[in-house]
Amino acid sequence: MNITRERIEQVAGDMDVSFEELKKFVALGEERDFAKGDYLFHESAPRQWFGIVLKGKINLQRGLAGRHVTLAILSDGAVIGESLFIDDLDHSVSGLALDDVQVWAIPAAKLEAFREKKPEIFYRMTARAARRIGHRLRETTELLLHAEHSRSEITDYRTEHDSLGDREVSNGHYYGVQTMRAVENFPFSGIRLSHFQHLVNAFAYVKKAAAIANSTLGVLDPKIAVAICAACDRILAGDAHEQFVVDMVQGGAGTSTNMNANEVIANLALENLGHRKGDYQYCHPNDHVNRSQSTNDAYPTAVKIAVVASTHETVSALKVLRKAFEEKAQEFSDVIKMGRTENQDAVPMTLGQEFAAYAVMVNDGIRRLEKTSEELLVVNMGATAIGTGLNSPRGYAALCTRKINELSGYHVKLADDLVEATQDAGDFAVMSSALKVTAIQISKICNDLRWASSGPRCGLMEINLPAVQPGSSIMPGKVNPVLPEVVNQICYQIIGSDLTVSMAAEASEFELNMAEPIMVYNLLSSLMLLKNAAIILATRCINGITANRERCAEYVRNSIGIVTALCPTLGYEQSANIAKEALATDRSVYDLVLEKGLLSKTQLDDLLSPEKMANPLMHE
Repeated sequence: MNITRERIEQVAGDMDVSFEELKKFVALGEERDFAKGDYLFHESAPRQWFGIVLKGKINLQRGLAGRHVTLAILSDGAVIGESLFIDDLDHSVSGLALDDVQVWAIPAAKLEAFREKKPEIFYRMTARAARRIGHRLRETTELLLHAEHSRSEITDYRTEHDSLGDREVSNGHYYGVQTMRAVENFPFSGIRLSHFQHLVNAFAYVKKAAAIANSTLGVLDPKIAVAICAACDRILAGDAHEQFVVDMVQGGAGTSTNMNANEVIANLALENLGHRKGDYQYCHPNDHVNRSQSTNDAYPTAVKIAVVASTHETVSALKVLRKAFEEKAQEFSDVIKMGRTENQDAVPMTLGQEFAAYAVMVNDGIRRLEKTSEELLVVNMGATAIGTGLNSPRGYAALCTRKINELSGYHVKLADDLVEATQDAGDFAVMSSALKVTAIQISKICNDLRWASSGPRCGLMEINLPAVQPGSSIMPGKVNPVLPEVVNQICYQIIGSDLTVSMAAEASEFELNMAEPIMVYNLLSSLMLLKNAAIILATRCINGITANRERCAEYVRNSIGIVTALCPTLGYEQSANIAKEALATDRSVYDLVLEKGLLSKTQLDDLLSPEKMANPLMHE
């Protein structure tokens, strides 16, 4: 699809320029396609293009720490990235494709060239862009104001009852007595369920699917089922997430999380039915919302959906990192440097080969996470307490799983043996292991980046990392490799989390694993950390790396390691003697070979050609 005349005319009016003027500007761009679920750009990443939406919808969302807030949805004809006309600040939001999206994109470099060539048109467009941004800020303010006004006032209380007795619950809360007890019992991490948006949404999918299945099979009043489904839809639209208040770290194998969801959904459903919060005879958290379920099947099923959704975001970020390394590999393809093994000189290679290897490592992580997340979608929904399906109607497990599949869009499959699937947490351990190995690979890359950029006068200084902040409170002018350093630390955290998940997975006893909550907390936290690390490392570090070409070449010229290339001609023993003498006398291998008459200058130049040594198979 190319941009049409009608679309140019529409945008020209929006941007306060003529059709012919905008046509010249648009000619600088190209069509870009994004699949549903892909990120067009990430929050905190540099803006790279201005675009016009040709097809599909884009969700502009803000939030890097597990929960996103939708600020706007762009559709056909909308412009995106107008801030490039005004400044070069990073993206303040992420752009997520809600459908298959096509965008006409003009790169930032071409936008700058257009400014220099056609300043009168550019600044007219800038003024209109500023106006549009002002409108968007006003809309965002309205959203915040609405959110402020929608907060419930604590005016009175209701009395709720559970098996331990009565408790007063504020009518400002949609959660109930069991959630209150959990909040009091588990004040550990300070990270609430609402911190992980995908987890809250996953419970809405599970509870809605269960209501539909129960209604279809005749064990739930259709009127109540409709109210439960409407409540789940409100949660999926972003409503009431703040009501998921239980700490992620909890005892009870996830019961408190499940009951938090049951109580919130029940009270939302009661509102839909025209009843007060707590009037559970009309819609009960256990009898209706949790019908045909146990925490032991609803909780791990929701968790798996949440982990897979989070993995999709992390993989998207890793693809940005992979692309950054691939582009640098191409840029540095002609930079000859010394390879190193065990921190000693080895044989020559190109800096591009080094960065290409990094791209392959990141791609390994992408492949591993994608494969593992697919395997994670085997669930035990319908197992109820221990896998026997007690208290669920015949056909419920298969029907509910199918409905989860339809609602979530993920290829969820029912486990072959529900007893095994209820007690075995091995799939969580496999997922954690995939994260650990990916972290190990990325941390190794960051080690290399820190060593290769060490200096500036007394280190290797083969590459320059972008200077992003002053490095010392006492040493003027010092700049540290803070981004590789922080990514190293994030990787250590992920590696440590894997040990926790491994021990928790092993903790399963008989028919249930009680330690799933700590596994969930670590998996979702690790995915969030890895996602943010990949984006920041790519956009604020890798993209800005430059090569010190002469320094790299000097290391090759002065290296003893190049003597390896002479072994096939002179033999290992004679080559070793030359290396020892060169090291002892501080002379070059090249000069010693000529002086001893072992090879002619022509032969030596051919054998010791850095390009040939870096790519020997290409020069045979």
